[in-house]
Amino acid sequence: MWLSSKMRPAPAAADADLGVTTIAGGSVGVMTRGEVRTVPIYGPGGYVWMPESGAAVLVVKGGPGGEEQCVSGMKQCAPPKGMQPGEVLVYGPGGNSVYLKSDGTLELRGKVCVEGSLWINGAACSPCLCGEELL
Repeated sequence: MWLSSKMRPAPAAADADLGVTTIAGGSVGVMTRGEVRTVPIYGPGGYVWMPESGAAVLVVKGGPGGEEQCVSGMKQCAPPKGMQPGEVLVYGPGGNSVYLKSDGTLELRGKVCVEGSLWINGAACSPCLCGEELL
């Protein structure tokens, strides 16, 4: 009786490690102390990220014994010169980016494709046909 009351399940452990992705995609393989595959990826709400193979990532381990793992992010690049607290830069491969500045400015870099309606200063914007005949 006394012994059974002293035996408790192992407490949940939480740990983090720096790892390197070995398989790219929506469910990655990652190498920390050994390789683990089909590791889920977690990130900020409203943001989707698929790490490239060979990326240095943060691996969070949890559960009894730390056997449950997930990739939660990677080391960020250096902020752009003059970046202010609270500003957000989302960047991807090829130099494309979305930069939300504290003064209300939105900077887009790269090829911009718009699907759906485009409104500028509250007015619908339609493409200029500039001398082209309407079909």
